[in-house]
Parts: sequence; structure tokens; C-alpha cells
Amino acid sequence: MGISSPGIGSNLDVNGIVTKLMQIESQPLQNLAQKESGVQARLSAFGNISSALNNFQSALDGLSTPAMFKALSAVPADAAVFTATANGDAVPGTYNVNVTQLAQAQTIAAAGQASTSATIGSGVATTLSFQFGSISGGSLVDGLYTGASFTQDASRTSGTVSIGTSNNSLQGIRDAVNAANIGVSATIVADGSAMPQHLVFTSTAGGASSSMKLSVSGDAALQNLLAYDPANTQNMAQRTLAQSTLLNVNGIAVSSNTNTVTDAIQGVTLSVSKAGTSALTVSRNTSTIQTAANGFVKAYNDLNSTLSGLTAYNAATKTAGPLIGDSTVQTIQSQLRKTLSSSLTGLNSSLMSLPQVGITFQRDGSLALDAARFQAALTTNAEGIGGLFATAGKTADSLLTFVSSGTDTKAGSYPVSVTALATRASVLGNVDLRGANTVIADDTRINVTLDGTNATLALTPGSYTATQLASLVQSAINGSSTFSTAGSTVSATIDGSGFLNLTSNRYGAVSGVTLGSVSGSPVSLLQGTSPLATAGIDVAGSIGGMPATGSGQFLSAALGSVADGLKLQVSGGFIGARGNIDFSQGYADRLNKLVDGFIGSGSLIAGNNDGLNRSIKDIGKQRDALQLRLADTEKRYRAQFTALDVAIGSMTTTSTFLTQQLATIRAQS
Repeated sequence: MGISSPGIGSNLDVNGIVTKLMQIESQPLQNLAQKESGVQARLSAFGNISSALNNFQSALDGLSTPAMFKALSAVPADAAVFTATANGDAVPGTYNVNVTQLAQAQTIAAAGQASTSATIGSGVATTLSFQFGSISGGSLVDGLYTGASFTQDASRTSGTVSIGTSNNSLQGIRDAVNAANIGVSATIVADGSAMPQHLVFTSTAGGASSSMKLSVSGDAALQNLLAYDPANTQNMAQRTLAQSTLLNVNGIAVSSNTNTVTDAIQGVTLSVSKAGTSALTVSRNTSTIQTAANGFVKAYNDLNSTLSGLTAYNAATKTAGPLIGDSTVQTIQSQLRKTLSSSLTGLNSSLMSLPQVGITFQRDGSLALDAARFQAALTTNAEGIGGLFATAGKTADSLLTFVSSGTDTKAGSYPVSVTALATRASVLGNVDLRGANTVIADDTRINVTLDGTNATLALTPGSYTATQLASLVQSAINGSSTFSTAGSTVSATIDGSGFLNLTSNRYGAVSGVTLGSVSGSPVSLLQGTSPLATAGIDVAGSIGGMPATGSGQFLSAALGSVADGLKLQVSGGFIGARGNIDFSQGYADRLNKLVDGFIGSGSLIAGNNDGLNRSIKDIGKQRDALQLRLADTEKRYRAQFTALDVAIGSMTTTSTFLTQQLATIRAQS
């Protein structure tokens, strides 16, 4: 096979010819590149729209919470005395506060020991039982009480610590108490004397009702070192008195177990720092709402500017936006404007549209906020503005509370009827405990089933009056980590007949209380042999004329109804018609749901992006196929023009030969 080079035979510019021809053949490739560039521009434009919609949705978050529109500020005249915060339940006004005493925790200390690691006693199994309550009466000299009494606080949980051969030293007891996490902090303090090491217990809670009582059962040496009863044996001495915060609010005396006072002024929390007097001003915090409204208007205008810019035609530069005439953008623009222009329904309020609070559309499609008009509406009707933006439910019945709604809940006014009120389970004893004190023996353990959860608990041995016994049982049950983890607690009281009544603090059919004996004193000592158990009942009724589902105190509208997802709390009241719940989806909620339909998985923009990405893939496939076809075409052109080159070269050679031959013939003739 011969070797050839384009143009050698005839000086024909084969490379130049093929290059020119391939430029023409490659024109469709350039068209595909332009088409792909246009699709990429559209994809990028939708990315910009998604980002703008996300920013707009973030601005809506600040207006979607009803509590925001109830925000109040609490400013003390002297912040060195106390600082304060206020929630939506607070009442604006000025309050005079005089703090006379700060809360502090009780500290008790044991007699000094020579060593922190030396064992104490024989190591026999010992139980330290801590109780918390108030010390009253008597006198206090050198840390010891005479003639005082101790009353256990039923709201404080009791706790026990086990001591044995592995931890019967000062540091072992310290570590065991701290690990038990029962509301007592243990330390060892050395005073530099011949017997320097003192075990010190401090209640982790302050307040006069957080004084400690420590019962020790087991090793006699540990009893002699640690037993502490302010009304009886005191082998430890008090070093710091338990006391409450004392203050006066507008002439009313108030006490608190901590320096954070939450009950003195409705909706206000005081953080007390020192004794002193200061005025407190509670006022509506409108600046946060005003800022959020400005942010909402700006975010919408930024979004509107993005949409307009991507769909506009610039006559000066004669260029069109990448999404000019796009139906998806037109849908987004029209639905946003329609939502913002429409009035709300379902809420009985004087404020039902944005123009009423000074938010209006301008000629260019942007929003403007009239700050003075908005502030005036905020000053006179902050709750109404809250309902304008946030999802809200209002009732005239104070014991009927809107809790939540669902995505399918329709705005409207729905009648509510209650056919049964929720109740809590209880167990009532039938033994009168008001006579002689009840004696709880050592190693008394009871089995408690509370709201379907079971635990075995120890009761601190001792002699108890009826009231003290109720406090003991309540503290033991509520102090169980098993029940606290499950969110279950009980209230223990003594009724008019002297009977122990245990009531679950949970409402509904899940509520239940039973006691059983395990060891030591039997439960019949507490509740007799025939206690009366009463089961809890779920609330029952209807919402919007359709039977609702009850769970505890919560009543939920029927699935599939127009009120589907509406949830109310019925805290009490009467059986029968309870008025209406007026439910409205505020602008923030409606716009949030609208934006969710524009972005995210399965949304309008996501569908467009999927289509555009498919177009890019199709263009890629077309380009790959065209490039293969162009390669074949170029190969064919080169073969054809190379053959032509060779043919012309051969013909030129023949022509030259013939010319030479003819010249020779002429010369010979």
C-alpha cells in the first residue's frame, strides 16, 4: 500500500478544503451549544428564584408565631436589685418592688474526722434517706435546734443513698451522695484542727422549705456521725440557714424558694441580685414586631425584584431576561399577589387585610409599609395584628384553648360541644390516719403503678402524722426517675375522713394509680384493705358538628372534616355547647404554605428544574451523536479529496508525458 499525503499529487489544499467543509457541517453543534447555554441560564434563574423565595420564607418566620405579638418588655429602674423578663400573660404597668432577703440553701456539717479515706463503722449495709422541708419553732444555738419541728415539703422529692464496705469513708460517702443526684451536694472541708475533715451536705435548692432531714438505718457508727433531724437527734450541725427570697410587690408580701421569682407578678420573672427597692415598668414590645414587618416587606420586594428582572425585556440593550414569558414565574407572581391582596376569613377581628395596617401594593408591584399607620394599629390592637399574620384560634371560653392546627385545617368558625370532661385517676384509702402516728418500718418498699409505668420505691422509716405521711408518699413517688422520665407525678392529700388520696396529675384513660406491698410495712397501713380506685376519663365532644377524638384534656377535630387538624384543650367548665372556635390562617402561614408549593421536593420549581436538567442531558446526547457523525463525515471527506488529489496527480503526470512525447514527434518530423 502506497504512502500518500494530501496535496502532494496535485498541490490540492485538501486540509483547507476539509476544514472549510467541516465548519459548515459543525453548524448544528454550535446551535446545540447555544441551546444548552439558554437552558443553563434558565436553570440558574430558577436557582435565583428559589433563593429569593427561601429568604422571603425566612422573613415570614418572624411573623408566624402568635407569642411574638404578645411580647412585652420588663425594665427595672435599678437593674442592680433585679432584672426581669415578661411573657404574653403579663399586664403592662408599673410595679414597685422591695427586696428584703435573698434565698440561700441550708448547709449541715458532720463532726471532724482524722482521715477522708479511713473506713467508718463495720461496713454493714446502710441507707441514707434525705427528706426536704421546713424547720419551725424552737431556738438555734451553735447550729443545733431545740424544740423545733420539721415539716416535709411534699413538692420536693426525697432520695436515698446506699453505703456499704466499698464506700464507708468520708470520700466514699461524698461520692455516693453526689452520684445519687437527689438534690444534695456533698463536699469535704478541712478546718486545720486535730480532727480536720468534715463531711458537708448542702441542699442544691434554696428556700426555707429546702431544709434537710437525714435518716440513717444500718451501721451505728454512721448513724452517730450523720443522723440529722432538726426536731430530734442532730449528729450534724447546721452551718447555713435555709431561707427564702422575701420581697414586697405593690404592698403585697411575696416569698420564693429561689432568687428567680416567677409568681410575684403575672407573666413576669424577676432575677433578684440584692436587697433593695426598684420600680419595674412592663410595656408592650412593639419594636420587634415593627422590625419583623419591615423585614417581611423588604423580603417580598427583593423577591418581586428578582422575578421582574428575570422576566423583563431591556429595550436599551435589546436583551430579554432568561425567563421572559415563563408560565411558572407568572404563576408564582400571580399567586403571591392574589394571597397578599385577599382578606382573611374565619377570625372575628376588625383587622382582616394588610391595607388596614398600612401595607399596600405600589404601581411597580412592590409593597410599602406606612410605619405610622402600622404603629397605630399595633398600639391599639396588637392581638389583631397577631391574628393577621400568624395562624390563630380564638374562643370566648377561657377554659377552651386553641392548641394547634394541621395543613388541611380550613379557616372558619366551628361550634364546640363537650359531652364529657377529662378526669384524673385516683385511689382513695379507707383507713383514718388522723389518730396515732403511723410508723413506717425499716426496709419498707412498695410497688407503685402510675399511668401504666411501674416502679418499686423505698419509704423512709419513721413516725408520721397523716399530713407528714401524705408528703412522704408523694415525695417518694415523684422522686422516682422511672416516673419523672415518663412525665408522671401524683398529688397526695388527706381528705376530710382522714383517708389518703393519691391522684395522678395526668388526665384521661392513660391515667392510673395503684399501690402494692413489697417489704416492711404493708400498704394497708397507708390506705386500708379496701381502697377505692377511680379510672381517668378522656374529654369527649364535637368540633364543627362532627364527633371529635379525645385524649386527656385534648379534643381533636375529625379526620377528613373541614376542621381536620384542629386541636383544642378543654381545661374544665361545663357539659354542653361551649361556643365557637374562630380559626384563621394568617398571611405568614398562608404564604409559607404557598412558598412550600413553589420550592422543595415535588414543587413547581423542582418540576421545572427536573425538566431543564433532562433537556441538558438530551442536548449532551445529541452533541455526542453529532460529534460521532462529524468524525465519520470528516473521515469520508478526507478519503474523497485524497483520492481526487491522487487522481489529479496521475492525470497531470500523464499530461506531462503526452506533452513531452508530442514535442519529440514534432522535433523528428
